[in-house]
Amino acid sequence: MQTLKNLKIVEAQPRHARFIAWVILTAFRSHLPKGFWDFLRPGTDAQLLRYLEALTTSQAPHWTHLPLFIVAEVDGEPAAALSGYFDEEHGGMKLRDGIEEADAATGQAPDDEALERALTILNVAPEHVPGAWIIEDVATRPQFRRRGLVDTLMLEIMEHGLKKGATVSDIGVFIGNDSAQKAYEKVGYVVVDEKRDADFEAVYKTPGVRTLRRTL
Repeated sequence: MQTLKNLKIVEAQPRHARFIAWVILTAFRSHLPKGFWDFLRPGTDAQLLRYLEALTTSQAPHWTHLPLFIVAEVDGEPAAALSGYFDEEHGGMKLRDGIEEADAATGQAPDDEALERALTILNVAPEHVPGAWIIEDVATRPQFRRRGLVDTLMLEIMEHGLKKGATVSDIGVFIGNDSAQKAYEKVGYVVVDEKRDADFEAVYKTPGVRTLRRTL
């Protein structure tokens, strides 16, 4: 693994919005051809990135909100990012308000069929213990992979959670994304649960989701 010089970890800023949109899209595609956002708001990558940029910069706070992210910059260029949050503050239905804003900003119209397909992901959603610090939306630009950026970001975001009073942290991974699971296990996470669902698999082409957890 080649280490990177001139690496800086920063809080996400408005200038990172486009990059964070790419991170969100890439993270939910995981190792699969399509992910949650492809099914929720079908379109080209350019359309999806515009939509997710509007979503992450919405006024309403939610679990894909820009302020929740930290970014690894290499020579000033955003290379990787992830987010951390408490479900009680940013999870659940809070995303709905942000989606309404993004729909209005991009002229999107909700599609009941697309929504039904996308929401099969709820059948395998991780169950978090109260007060868990949740890590989400982890992605690295291809040219910066295998350089230790995820390790560095994971340790940094865990410190954020610890400072906010969390004693345990959760992260989910799609079954079959072995490289991601190994990366999380490398920094101390272990599998504590696995959910599989036939309806979810029919849409997403993977059996389900594993929940990994570690103490902070």
